[in-house]
Amino acid sequence: MKITLFTSNKSRHINLINLLSDVSDKLYVIQECSTIFPGIIPGHYQASPTMKKYFNNLAKAQSQIFGNSYINNKNNIKILPMLFGDLNHCSMDLLSDFLKSDLYITFGSSYIKGELADFLVKQKAINIHAGVSPYYRGADCNFWALYDDNPHLVGTTVHLLSKGLDSGPILYHAMSNLKINPFKYTMSTIKSAFYSISERIKDASIFEIKPLVQTKKNEVRYSKKSEFNEEIVKIYFEKEIDLNKKKFDKSLLKEPFFLN
Repeated sequence: MKITLFTSNKSRHINLINLLSDVSDKLYVIQECSTIFPGIIPGHYQASPTMKKYFNNLAKAQSQIFGNSYINNKNNIKILPMLFGDLNHCSMDLLSDFLKSDLYITFGSSYIKGELADFLVKQKAINIHAGVSPYYRGADCNFWALYDDNPHLVGTTVHLLSKGLDSGPILYHAMSNLKINPFKYTMSTIKSAFYSISERIKDASIFEIKPLVQTKKNEVRYSKKSEFNEEIVKIYFEKEIDLNKKKFDKSLLKEPFFLN
């Protein structure tokens, strides 16, 4: 099987590259790269001591959950690296070698638009959304679920890609029972999605799941990246986050997979 992955360059993204390389004959990766020091180097997020503290905690949790990943030295991986945001400036001709696969997956890429989005939707591409749709859509969703005192809605959604952000029909939710601290908890739900999707690609069951159309009326928050700022993060650190504050209600989820 040939797989094309649209992703980024943090340890979690590299971990997904390695997992998919093990279940594919050929893995094509379009990798959008941004700073690996958010909160220190200005980029998508502000640079400040508060933001540095937040992202240092996140980086520590990411390292503990995924390890300091490097891309496997395997002959079946072909990578096209670019700066984050470059993707929507690429022509279909430039990407043509990466658009001949049996399965397309997106995780951590920029918001895909235009002709490429039309192509991927038609190909029934799968998106891995770090958040529990339809309740939390947009940017930094698991942060906002914790901020809103909704730890039971921290997780990952595996769904079909759509032209709307995180709004495609849901295949299943990936959750975690690893409730050590909020940072490791959120990262472990992403690991849950990676582990489950690689296994379901391997046994082909991913193609047998009946998608569930999302219901917008259930939306709790649609967050924008600009809303995640220093003031909000300061409030977050002042909160006493109880990961067991609310019980899981599996009726809110679609065929949830739990990582233990």
